[in-house]
Amino acid sequence: MPATAKSNGPSHATPVELVRRREPVQIGLRPASQLGKSDLLVLGVYADGSLPRAAQPFDAALDGRLRELAKQTDLPKKVGETLLVYYASGDTARRVLLLSLGPRDEFDGKAYHKALASAAQAVASSSTRSVDIPLLEVSDAEHSTAWRVQQASRALADGYYRFAAPLFAAKVSQENAPTPQICLLVEDPITPELEHAARSGRAIAEGMALTKDLGNLPGNVCNPGYLADAARALGKEFGFPVEVLEREDMAKLGMESALSVGKASAEPCRFIVMKYFGSEAEEQPIVLVGKGVTFDTGGVSLKPGDDLDMMKYDMCGAASVFGALKMVARLALPINVIGIIGAVENMPGGRASRPGDVVRSMSGQTIEILNTDAEGRLVLCDALTYAERFQPAYVIDIATLTGACVIALGAQTSGLFANDDVLADELLQCGADTGDRAWRMPLWDEYQEQLKSNFADMSNLGGRPAGAVTAACFLSRFTKGYRWAHLDIAGTASVNGERKGATGRPVPLISEFLLKRAERPRA
Repeated sequence: MPATAKSNGPSHATPVELVRRREPVQIGLRPASQLGKSDLLVLGVYADGSLPRAAQPFDAALDGRLRELAKQTDLPKKVGETLLVYYASGDTARRVLLLSLGPRDEFDGKAYHKALASAAQAVASSSTRSVDIPLLEVSDAEHSTAWRVQQASRALADGYYRFAAPLFAAKVSQENAPTPQICLLVEDPITPELEHAARSGRAIAEGMALTKDLGNLPGNVCNPGYLADAARALGKEFGFPVEVLEREDMAKLGMESALSVGKASAEPCRFIVMKYFGSEAEEQPIVLVGKGVTFDTGGVSLKPGDDLDMMKYDMCGAASVFGALKMVARLALPINVIGIIGAVENMPGGRASRPGDVVRSMSGQTIEILNTDAEGRLVLCDALTYAERFQPAYVIDIATLTGACVIALGAQTSGLFANDDVLADELLQCGADTGDRAWRMPLWDEYQEQLKSNFADMSNLGGRPAGAVTAACFLSRFTKGYRWAHLDIAGTASVNGERKGATGRPVPLISEFLLKRAERPRA
């Protein structure tokens, strides 16, 4: 049943509702010297009991009572620990959330992200309508006030994310709840640069929310057609063109490789192209390519049943492209960005591809399919070939590509492969700056030997050794005409267990890369 069809069961959010979801929180800036009164004051406390500079005007106005409050509580010393205190005086706030920062000289960028994430969860859970947060400082000299504002704005807005896309009756009331007001108290003058940093942080969080919503939707709702509708809705809201190629269009272009993945599904394949042109100059665009396998059974090479429900997250690469484009469009960045998504569903059936089948890619290269569960690369290779027509400055593909990357790097770090060292270094730095880290993996010719085939130009599987590397080597054969990077987000795009859900990664990393490109002087 199409996602927008009527039914007697629980209603689901349409693509338009997801794209236009209201901002869950408003975040502003105020000089720390301008004291105010709020429902909640978030007070960072160093291990020695001292306070951040931005909090000191509050403490001075109260004759040192905040400092004494921090010293008298049993706040653990570990970074990110919190303790909610009801504050009787009420001169500054009805409640104070104490936030442990650890030793002052060890409170670096990494600790900053950790403390912010903890504070964001606590604030969002407090049900307060107004919050004052004196901006924390970091020991790393290279981190500017603008960086601190952007990271704080993003973390706090992201902390309010709740997956409420399926509009069950119990959740409808939340839509009409008052929007919380958060104020970051800054010791520096409030400049346009800081205001832009706050807006950027909110826009990144908004992009992450869209990415999470799309990822969290069940596979019977978020299918290839749904992604196409979501792209059209995003383009309509922000005024950029969207092209959706149907199965017949893909066949005319020679996308036999991508089409082979979705042959057995009742949901037709879609190839989605979103075109944001924000630069008045005819600059080469940055092309983002997302893997959009909306559900991956493995096909004939059927996956084991354990955690098979997690395969709805196999389209998180595509969802990340949506999120990054929403951030770019929300801020009206003066750059050109193309988003390309191959949207398919990998199902078993009488028309499914078989191990041993040979298909021809859009590039003309032939591929022997040794395993139908190595399907993402079959979709991406045609998308990467299609990207060449835009004469891109860079192409970055994002994909939940291999379980091998999870074995290598776990859930903390995305795998980064690139054919250009400058691009790789810039992406690594963007990951470090945002706390959305990546780790560079090898892309050496020696690994290409594992993709040899007796019956085609290559096979789609290089065996168990270095599985993430050989998958990237496969993709590299379709990227000879431009500078390219590949992010394997199989371990970072979603989490299982008690906090099961999409993470919104690597939207912060990609957003930072795009923001930096937008800030560069125009040629």
